[in-house]
Parts: sequence; C-alpha cells; structure tokens
Amino acid sequence: MLVAPVPDNEAERLANLYALLLLDTPPEERFDKIVAFAAQEFEVPIALITLLDSERQWFKAQVGMTACSTARDISFCGHAIMQPDTFVVPDAASDPRFANNPLVTGAPHIRFYAGAPLVMPSGHALGTLCVIDTKPRALDHTDLTILAALRDLLVKELSGVGENEGENQHG
Repeated sequence: MLVAPVPDNEAERLANLYALLLLDTPPEERFDKIVAFAAQEFEVPIALITLLDSERQWFKAQVGMTACSTARDISFCGHAIMQPDTFVVPDAASDPRFANNPLVTGAPHIRFYAGAPLVMPSGHALGTLCVIDTKPRALDHTDLTILAALRDLLVKELSGVGENEGENQHG
C-alpha cells in the first residue's frame, strides 16, 4: 500500500479546511442530496463527500458507509487531492498502490474509486466528492463531466459555508 504524500501547502490547506467550520458537524440535507444523486447517477453502492484533515478523512455526507471517518494514511482521498482533476482507480485490487489497503482487502471492499478533488477558490484541495464500487469499472467522458459538474456545485456550496459562518460570528 502506498500512503499518499502530504501537499506542500498542508498548513495553509488545513487552515482553509478548518475555516469552513464543517468538521464533525451533523448531516445536512443539501450535502446529503448531492451524494444521493451521485450514488444513483453512477449506480454505485457508496458515494461520499470527504474532508481530509491531518489524521483522517471525515465524511460530511455519505451513502453506503456506516463509519463517519477512516484514517488518512489508508484513504484514497489523500491521493485524489494531489491530482488536478478526478482521480480514478478502475480496479484497486490490481493496483499496487491499493491492493493491500484494508479498505480493499476488507470492508467496504473497494474495487473502483473515482474522487473529484474539492479545490476551493484559495487553490487548496480540501477533500473529494467520490463514488465507490465493489466491482471494477471505468468512467467515460460523460461520466467524468457529470462528476466534475457535481463537484463544482459542491465547491460553490462549500465556498459559501465559511463566509456565511464568519459573518454570523462576527456580525
């Protein structure tokens, strides 16, 4: 298993993440609807909005997972935030970076992963919108376009969260 590298701008990335004031908050319908749509559209058992802090990937919204987080060092998301666009793993069991990952060898038995990095206006990737399957698969150009559009919608939603919270606290 290959642990994802830490971004060069990790301190700034984490500051941007914490400024959202979203970590460990209750589920919200607006985010739940996005992952429900993604799971349905891509016909996958798991869809997540993940936020990556220094120790874990935390799930702001989820379909098909019972855990609220997993360790950062086994996350696929850690790899995805290092990419400029959607990170796709067609078959994790045959990919040397992930073949012996406990999320592949055990529950939830990830075989396919596609994670669109949530790059904020600051330029920091804070997490992903991802779709996951228990069988290998691929995405075509249309699929990638749809996932990117959902990601863009989510980034706009997230971009307003920190600003609104800050105004409420200081104004």
